[in-house]
Amino acid sequence: MKRFLTILLATLALTGLLCVSASASSFDGPAQELAAIGMLKGGANGFDLDKAPTRAQAAIMLVRLFGAEEEAKAAYAAGELKCPFADVNETAAPYVAWLKDKGLANGTSADSFGAANPCTGKAYTIFLLRALGYKDNADFTSANAQEFAAAIGLLDTSAFTGTFLRDDLVALTYQALGADLKDGGTYLLASLIESGAVDAAAAKPITDKIEAYRALQASGAAAAQGLDTSVDAKMGMNISIKGTDGGTSMDMTQKADAAVKGTIKMVLDKDLQMAMDMTVTASGGETTETQKTEYWLKDGVAYVRSGEEAYQMPVDMGMDMDALTALMEQSTGQNYASMLPFIDSITAKTTGGNTVYTLKLNNAFAGMLNGLLGQVLGALTTEAGLDMNMALSLDNSAITYTVGQDGALKNAAADMTLKADLTASDGKDSLKASAAVDVDMTMDVKAMGKSVKISFPDFSGFEDLIGGTDGPTSVFTAA
Repeated sequence: MKRFLTILLATLALTGLLCVSASASSFDGPAQELAAIGMLKGGANGFDLDKAPTRAQAAIMLVRLFGAEEEAKAAYAAGELKCPFADVNETAAPYVAWLKDKGLANGTSADSFGAANPCTGKAYTIFLLRALGYKDNADFTSANAQEFAAAIGLLDTSAFTGTFLRDDLVALTYQALGADLKDGGTYLLASLIESGAVDAAAAKPITDKIEAYRALQASGAAAAQGLDTSVDAKMGMNISIKGTDGGTSMDMTQKADAAVKGTIKMVLDKDLQMAMDMTVTASGGETTETQKTEYWLKDGVAYVRSGEEAYQMPVDMGMDMDALTALMEQSTGQNYASMLPFIDSITAKTTGGNTVYTLKLNNAFAGMLNGLLGQVLGALTTEAGLDMNMALSLDNSAITYTVGQDGALKNAAADMTLKADLTASDGKDSLKASAAVDVDMTMDVKAMGKSVKISFPDFSGFEDLIGGTDGPTSVFTAA
């Protein structure tokens, strides 16, 4: 049973770590916003976000993203367009016929579109790239479409849940509306408004969000070249566990607090370089411990010094560092819309010559965490023979950014509370646990861009953790 409790507590600890960086999975809010501009239509059961989209439904969305819905309907009604596929119903026929006529979509055979077949995330991503003006086999290929899309800020959220649903279609569509067209003239939704395909008044809540987020992104664009910050963070966790252990009843609560202070420097020159200096003070009950850790990344090698220990190890571990560096270089100065579906609201207020943006996340943030942890729990429970379930919720999620008169980011602060409820059983014993993690973090920007420099210490005394005389040859093997 000790293994049982260990896995349970490790899972709750993992929740506390993931809450800093993960994202979303239930996009009811964005679906409502898309419906308000005529981009998404629901049925008797609402938007059916938990169902897989069909190829016919994806075709309808694509025509709307081209701003050609009325054109397609009129041409089809006048007999100027005909749908060659027998499996397409009258609702979808004008859209499929228009796409076929423009060479934007093909069937699965000469007389079948595969209308009722599920649309994959890859197929819908390709549709979106075409709507943004990118060309097959010129800008991207079928094989690299999703990687290319990610590089311009289109994130297929089904990667975190495993199945492409209408929920993910909504998220990708919302991102595409805020993404730049290939020609760089404007973003997709602005072009649809300009052409008259979307009503400007109806779209104002979305365009206001997009414009504010683009301004916020521009304030930190130089960070892709270099970043020098100081970080001050506080985390508090409360855990409650009830159940049985070997037939004995358990009823325990635990509270833990941690404070993190330090600096982070990142430089992107030819290679990614980094330096971190962090001091962590953790307390639980009557015990308080403080640990200082220094971390450097240089020439593909990580160096760590903690107390009297100093070691080094390669960091590639299967990761294409050249590709990572290229991606960071490509991101410089670009507007990425991947976070837009996760944002409930953005407000901007001018104070003391600065502009303070307040960003609030929606429940999709916790939804994505549920998807991520579902995969983690699946692996854990299969290996350990446990039946385990977890549900996450985000109670508070305010993030503020202060931008100076020069348009550069000066400060960022996050205040959020993540809650988790977990049940677990091994067939003999069962536990029910709940945890709440409060995060309060502030980051002050000292410098950004090419002016950021890193001074590295002498690494000659750092022990090889991987590939040493007596050590393993890689992270994934014992020898």
